[in-house]
Amino acid sequence: MPFRHIAIRGDFPVSSKNSAFTASRAKREAFKICAMLSQTDSFAKAAPRELAMKSVLLLLLFFISTPAWGFQGLTIDPNGPFLVVEVVDADTVVLEDGREVRFVGVQAPKLPLGRKGFEAWPLASEAKERIVEHLLGQDVTLAYGGRRVDRYGRILAHLFLAKGATPTLDEDTWVQGWLLGQGLARVYSFADNRSAIPEMLAREREARQAGRGIWGHDFYRIKTVAELEREPEDFANRFELVEGRVKATAVVRGRAYINFGPDWREDFTVTMSPKIFRSFEAEGLELSSYDGRNLRIR
Repeated sequence: MPFRHIAIRGDFPVSSKNSAFTASRAKREAFKICAMLSQTDSFAKAAPRELAMKSVLLLLLFFISTPAWGFQGLTIDPNGPFLVVEVVDADTVVLEDGREVRFVGVQAPKLPLGRKGFEAWPLASEAKERIVEHLLGQDVTLAYGGRRVDRYGRILAHLFLAKGATPTLDEDTWVQGWLLGQGLARVYSFADNRSAIPEMLAREREARQAGRGIWGHDFYRIKTVAELEREPEDFANRFELVEGRVKATAVVRGRAYINFGPDWREDFTVTMSPKIFRSFEAEGLELSSYDGRNLRIR
C-alpha cells in the first residue's frame, strides 16, 4: 500500500525512574530519539535529531493511504554534476569545489573525527571504506528536498551517481537508497527535510530484516524501553531505536503525554508541546487511540 507521511515535531521532555532521564542527571546525559507507532503491519515513523537532555526533538511520521510518491519534492541542482574528491565518513563527502555535503536523511556509523573521548561506532571504518569505493572520484548530482545547509555549513542533499540525465530513486544511482539497502546507515531525518522518507524507511527495513551490515551487530539492534531504563548510561549520546508499549496517554493544559509506565514523572515518557499537539489534532489523529499500542523510539 502506498503511503504519505505527516510530520509532527516538537520538544519532548523525557523522564525515567533511576535513569539518565531523571532531573539530577539530566545535564550529564543525552539521547537522540524519534518515534514510530506500530499499527498492524504498518508503522508510524519518526525522524530523529539531537536533543538537550531534558527534551527530545521528536518527529512523528504517520502513514495513511495516498497516491504513490514519485520524485516529487526534490529539486535537482542545475549546476551539477559535481566530482567527489574526499570522503569524510560514510555519510559525508567533499566536492571538488570545496563544499562538504551531508547525506540528508540518513546516519551512518560515526567516527571520532577529532572529537576527544569519542569512540568509533562499530563498522564505522568499514562503512566509510564502502563509500570510498562507491563514490570517491565519481560525479554526483545533488537534489534538495528541504533545508539546504545545516548549522555547520554543510550542504544537505540527496546524492545520485551521474549515470544518466535524470536521477531516479533506484539503488544503482541513489546514494541514500544504496547506503540503507546495504545496511550501512539508518534513517535519520528532520521535519524540515522529509523528502523520500517512505522510500528510505522501506530500504532500511528490508536491510534490517535481512541482517545486512549494521543490522547484524548487537550495537545497532532495536532495544526495548525496559533496557533503556535499566542501563540508561549505556545508551547516552547514541542514536538508538527503542520499542515499548504505551501504558496510557493524556493531555494536561494542552500538553500531550505518551506514557510507558504508570508514573510519567519517573517512568519513560514522551510529551508533545501544545503547539505540536495542535498539529497532531489538526490531522485528525486521536492521541487516546495509541493507548496499549507499541511505539518505536528512534
